[in-house]
This record gives sequence, structure tokens and C-alpha cells, in this order.
Amino acid sequence: MLRHALIRLLVLAATLAAASVVVFLVVEVAPGDPAAFMLGLNATPEAVARLRAELGLDLPPAQRWATWVAGMLRGDFGVSYTYRTPVGPLIAERLAVSLPLALYALALSTALAFPAGIYAAARRGRAGDAAVMGVTQLGVAVPNFWFAMLLALGFAVTLRWFPAGGFPGWEAGLLAGLHALTLPALALAAPQASILARVMRSALLDALGEDYVRTARAKGLGRGAALRRHALRNAMIPVLTILGLQFSFLIAGAIIIENVFYLPGLGRLVFQAVIQRDLIVVEGVVMVLVFGVILVTFLVDLAYAWVDPRLRRR
Repeated sequence: MLRHALIRLLVLAATLAAASVVVFLVVEVAPGDPAAFMLGLNATPEAVARLRAELGLDLPPAQRWATWVAGMLRGDFGVSYTYRTPVGPLIAERLAVSLPLALYALALSTALAFPAGIYAAARRGRAGDAAVMGVTQLGVAVPNFWFAMLLALGFAVTLRWFPAGGFPGWEAGLLAGLHALTLPALALAAPQASILARVMRSALLDALGEDYVRTARAKGLGRGAALRRHALRNAMIPVLTILGLQFSFLIAGAIIIENVFYLPGLGRLVFQAVIQRDLIVVEGVVMVLVFGVILVTFLVDLAYAWVDPRLRRR
């Protein structure tokens, strides 16, 4: 396990290095000059040139990339062109909203999907299985931003059980923060729970068709007991894969939901930074998200070996 973890850490570092090059190049080729955008249409070329020099935009791209990467290794993400504040604390402030939102949505998705998938697999071909598959098909088909608007209309505007938008800050208390994040988390969790439930059902049905399960059934073990004792753990490999992908999506793909509920998260930050041509903020946020995705993938790889002893021996 230690050797496996070290190899994965080396792969993680190499992936981050490659990602930094790709992110920098993609942002570099994007049209528009941040200095010209900040000064407006009436700015003189001399003023734009002075601001470019002040921001370091007149340096060669290779030098700017090396300076940016060296700063990130020290924990310095640079200074925002627009906000004139360090990018690191700015990202940390927004991450304090986006990360709990992603974890909350993942917890709701798992809590909904696991029982639904197990229930459908245990009743294959029956009315319960058909009902679960119908609901999950609807959950996959409905766009999450439309579902978010329905939730806001029903539970915030009509019933007034939850706020329609905004975030009070964690200094207002844990319950107040979770209360504000409930509707966005539900909007994010619903389609992911539908996908996860279908994967769980499919993986369990595959496991139930294996020889070891048939042997257990032949010895007198009931279908439900065979599912819980033997099939469930062996079906977790594809489920863990989907969980890892879903968490990566939830933390990186919540831009629309954060805008619907006006949440001060990473999604709104990167959206505003793109509009304002604040390249250093865009690069910093994308690198943090890339690191999060790679870290989740690394943890999922370790979870594979924990769930399946055969992978540890291999």
C-alpha cells in the first residue's frame, strides 16, 4: 500500500505540473488585454503599457509561467488585477462556501442513491425496481439549474422554509450555514443521486450473478443476505469511481447553481474573473480545482485497495 501510494503521489505531482502548463497556455491565448480592460476604452497606449509593466504582463510568457508556478509552490498565488488583494486568501474565502456545498451535496446524493440502488437490485423486474428506474431516469433528464429554480420557487418563495439565495457566513453558525446551502445542495445532488443509484443497481446485479453468490444461495443464504454480505462490497469499485467523479464535478461544476442562489463560492469568483479578464484569479482557481480533482482521484485509488483485498495483494 505504501509503495502504491508513493507511485500515485508521483503521478499526482506530474499531472499538476502538466496541468499548470495547459492552464497557463489556455488563459494566455484567450482574447483581450487585462490592462486595457481595467483602464477602459479611453486609456492611452502609454497608460496601458505602464499598467502592463506594473502587473508583469510585459514579461515573456515562459518567465511569467515560471514565476507563477514558483509562487504557488510557496503558497503565493499572486495578486488579483481587479480586487488588488492576494489571490490565495480570496480563493480560500470562496472555497469555504464551495467545499461544504460539494460535501453536503455528495452526502445527500449518497444517502439517496445507496438505498434506492440496493432496493432496485433486490427487486429486479418488479414494480419497485421499475419505479426507482423511472424516478432516476427523470432525475438524469432534468437540468439541475431548472430543478434549482423549482426548489427556490417552492420552498423559498412559496413555503418560506429556506432562503432563496445568499449566504450568511459561517460566523452566523453551522445550522444557519447549512440552512442556506440546503436548496443548492439538493439541486446539485438530485441528478448525481440518480446516476449513482443506477450504477449501484447495475453493479449489484452483476455481483449477484457471480459464482460465489450462487454458491452462497445454494447453501441456503437468502437473496437479501447474499446481497448485503457478499455482493455489496464487491460492487463498490464502480460505485467509488462514480463517487470520485461526482465530487470533482460538484466542487468544480457548481457555477450555474451558485449563480442561481447567489452564493459567494468559487463558481461565482471564476465567472466574475473571466468577465473582468482577471487572469491570475482564473489561473489560481483552475489550479486549485485541478488539485482537488487529482487528490480525489488519488483517494479513490487508495479506497479501491481498501475495499478489494485482491488489489492490495496485486
